[in-house]
Amino acid sequence: MELNGADIVVRCLAEQGVEHVFGYPGGAVLYIYDAIYKQDHFKHILVRHEQAAVHAADAYSRSSNKIGVALVTSGPGLTNAVTGIATAYMDSIPMVIISGQVPITSVGQDAFQECDAIGITRPCVKHNFLVRDVKDLADTLRKAFYIASTGRPGPVLVDIPKDITVARCKFAAQRGEVSMRSYSPVVKGHQGQIKRAVQMLLAAERPMIYAGGGVVLSDASEELRQLVELTGAPCTTTLMGLGAFPSSDARYVGMPGMHGTYEANMAMQNSDVLVAVGARFDDRVIGNPRHFAQNLRKIIHIDIDPSSISKRVKVDVPIVGNVREVLQELNTTYQQLSAETAPNKEALTRWWQQVEGWRARKCLAYAPSDELIKPQFVIEKLWEVTGGDAFVTSDVGQHQMWAAQYYGFDKPRRWVNSGGLGTMGVGLPYAMGVQMANPDKPVAVITGEGSIQMNIQELSTCKQYHLTPKVLCLNNRYLGMVRQWQQIDYESRYSESYVDALPDFVKLVESYGHVGLRIDKPADVEPALREAFGKHKDRLVFLDIITDQTENVWPMVKAGKGLTEMLLGSEDL
Repeated sequence: MELNGADIVVRCLAEQGVEHVFGYPGGAVLYIYDAIYKQDHFKHILVRHEQAAVHAADAYSRSSNKIGVALVTSGPGLTNAVTGIATAYMDSIPMVIISGQVPITSVGQDAFQECDAIGITRPCVKHNFLVRDVKDLADTLRKAFYIASTGRPGPVLVDIPKDITVARCKFAAQRGEVSMRSYSPVVKGHQGQIKRAVQMLLAAERPMIYAGGGVVLSDASEELRQLVELTGAPCTTTLMGLGAFPSSDARYVGMPGMHGTYEANMAMQNSDVLVAVGARFDDRVIGNPRHFAQNLRKIIHIDIDPSSISKRVKVDVPIVGNVREVLQELNTTYQQLSAETAPNKEALTRWWQQVEGWRARKCLAYAPSDELIKPQFVIEKLWEVTGGDAFVTSDVGQHQMWAAQYYGFDKPRRWVNSGGLGTMGVGLPYAMGVQMANPDKPVAVITGEGSIQMNIQELSTCKQYHLTPKVLCLNNRYLGMVRQWQQIDYESRYSESYVDALPDFVKLVESYGHVGLRIDKPADVEPALREAFGKHKDRLVFLDIITDQTENVWPMVKAGKGLTEMLLGSEDL
């Protein structure tokens, strides 16, 4: 059949099983929006800012293992989307972003609402395309979905000039799998390297498993659990890997890194064989690479992306492949070889005794208060009220770290946050994407009075589409993480970190048609949460929780320091 470009876009999205598209219309994409109006394959979600469209599509993907789709217009529509694209890129999230462009004949002429979408996004996408001929449109969109979801996932941009959306050509449905000669990611791990890794693990006296977001992205949580079960090793998961291994399991030692637990950091530093699974040894996890390298250890690194291996830390056994498939082979090989060479159980027992000694420090303990609301207390109560089974999105800052430390995730894809880029303002649009993908599940947003104002206009989107997340604003009247660093590193010179002239959040939220609650006493926290998730379960509820202004996130590894050079509290300053 013969279709115009706009109808081809809609057909291709339907062909890929797309159910939701997050976007904002504009001149360059009006033919596409006209085609959307005439179809019923997927639902379009009208956001209030293009940044929120991409964040929502990002979270839709993170929480469902589906490919999120965002649609924006040319010029400022595209530039507004860049922060969301870069956020997804840093965390390896599969997404397709469709941007409108001025007509091909106007490209390069400084036309109204023109910008170089390809040049601007090149550093923060897995790949991007400019469609120059309508005959290439369908194949380009199919390639975009294929590239986004295979190998190391990531966002792919398709820039479509307006005249391409009105031009016509023959359209045929996709037949067979997409194949690209120049793109063929490795999936299976090298058998020889897997055998070497197992032999190394069997000989280990202080094994440690360090898992990252790659375990979540490849749906390899069950395989990770089996590996921990087989080896008996302690397991730590990064900020992006929370939920990949159950936090309630006794073999879980918490999150590592800058705000990780004492036991996780000490075990990472003192292990003799470290298995890194879908993690990248970034600066927030291992601190100073030279300090990390001081202790002799063997490192096994499993990752889909060969460029991530030995990038920051030299490894002994690199294994390139899909994390899930590599772990399946690793577990099978371990079971076979352990029948011939038993692991050293006495050494493992001594290792666990040492780990339990570190755990006994209770590094996440905090001083409770009957007068001031402690943010850690709020997160603990949220966990109790939701039974630890909510989808939790967060913005970036102190509240993000407290959510990571105190919620206790037992399932993958329940924790949605910006890890690599550290983007403020993602919490509310993330919740929109999560709820679209998981309509029957409770969704909580952990935010601060600074972050929430960056995309607070999305309360309007939530009203239009009957989205009902519960927003917990830990309001300490400061840009909390900035204030903490200023206290520790800048002799308490709080330059521009106090947030003055705050709105009355309760009135503001009510003006959008939602429920607003203000909580300023510890005794009122749990009742307010139960009201939000019970009586008002079918409404968006914004809880303005007035918290202790002086509370800091502990433990802390200062920038440039090593994992064992931790500050466990204010007494270490």
